Amino acid sequence: MTPNQSPTPRRTVRPLAAVAVLGVLALTATACGSSDSGTASGDSDTKGAATVTDAAGTEVTVPADPSRVVVLSEMDLDSSLTLGVKPVGITAGRGQKGAPAYLTAKAEGIPVVGAVTGPDIEKVVQAAPDVILAGQMTDTQVLAQLRKIAPTLVTIGNDKDWKKSLSLTGEVLGKSNEADAFLADYDTKVAALKADLGSQAGARVSVARYSPQGSAVMQQGVFISDVLNDLGFTRPGIQAEKGEGHSTPISEENLAEIDGDWLFIGTLTSTGGSGVVDHLSELPAYQQLGVVKAGHVTEIDGSMWTSLGGAEAAVNVLADLRKAMVK
Repeated sequence: MTPNQSPTPRRTVRPLAAVAVLGVLALTATACGSSDSGTASGDSDTKGAATVTDAAGTEVTVPADPSRVVVLSEMDLDSSLTLGVKPVGITAGRGQKGAPAYLTAKAEGIPVVGAVTGPDIEKVVQAAPDVILAGQMTDTQVLAQLRKIAPTLVTIGNDKDWKKSLSLTGEVLGKSNEADAFLADYDTKVAALKADLGSQAGARVSVARYSPQGSAVMQQGVFISDVLNDLGFTRPGIQAEKGEGHSTPISEENLAEIDGDWLFIGTLTSTGGSGVVDHLSELPAYQQLGVVKAGHVTEIDGSMWTSLGGAEAAVNVLADLRKAMVK
């Protein structure tokens, strides 16, 4: 078990009384005016139930073996697919019309039931879920609406720790063993990469996202910074500090904030090769960066590196780092 990994959760499974089934169906009918969307939930509930404490500290009773899962964040989608469960509804990724670019193939055909800004309640009802993974949802009114449709859990804590979220999702989906195995394999990959970095161990690694509106850097307290911290890298400038939001905009005049020993930069809508580096190369301030002069700039998939992240994103980032930094 790694220091950042929460202890293996205890999942209490018990038969679900008929009166509870009727209660779930009644709530679903209230939410959508029909009991049709509650059928899947009711059928699953007859198999038994489990009590799980979510990331907000709320105890939620879920089916022992959920079969229709709706996910309302990129991290929930990543976790579910990593654990071998294909959801029946997703929210569009940050800056995307559907799943994040790195998950597009695995998420093909899954209906979109909302966006980063929130779910479309009617579309969630139509998906007939038996469990809803609500990401870092904090809107109590929206959570109340979702809980009338199906058991709903906040899966991402204030620390946005993808490892804890994966473990919690494994508990909810009855896939705790799979989650533990993945985390153990991740630790093995991290150890191997650290050993192979050689003179690059402890390098200052900068991560930035570019858009026509300007660049932004990823500070502490987000997914990519956690992965880089696991590897023992340091971060230049304000990237070593905790940010107020998911990313921190920087002006062209402050482009030195993205300098370091290595720079990984991309956009939310591209998997690399979108010409970001070519565009930045035209800027005099960019040309003066030490990392540019050293030839240590790599264009990356911003939807994976600079968004909410998750388990598969983490191992893919390790692969990108290995390709760029290990000779």
